[in-house]
Amino acid sequence: MPKKRRSRKVSLKSDGENVRERDRERAQSRVGGKGSKTKDDGLTPEQRRERDAKALQEKAAKKAAQAAAGGNGAGGGSKTKK
Repeated sequence: MPKKRRSRKVSLKSDGENVRERDRERAQSRVGGKGSKTKDDGLTPEQRRERDAKALQEKAAKKAAQAAAGGNGAGGGSKTKK
């Protein structure tokens, strides 16, 4: 017969709780950096869409200008040589 698996209990010691709290703070700081640029910009969803559409138009115009200037023959990458 197969052996029964026992669940391991994690004991929380005073220093273990400090480590857990420190890890939580680190995770929040990582998440906070990503989330702050989307919802905290003070724009309405419509303004955000307009901003994004304008950025896409500018990107397309820049790409077209690079293609007109000779660009790279492949056309698959957005990286340029510096």
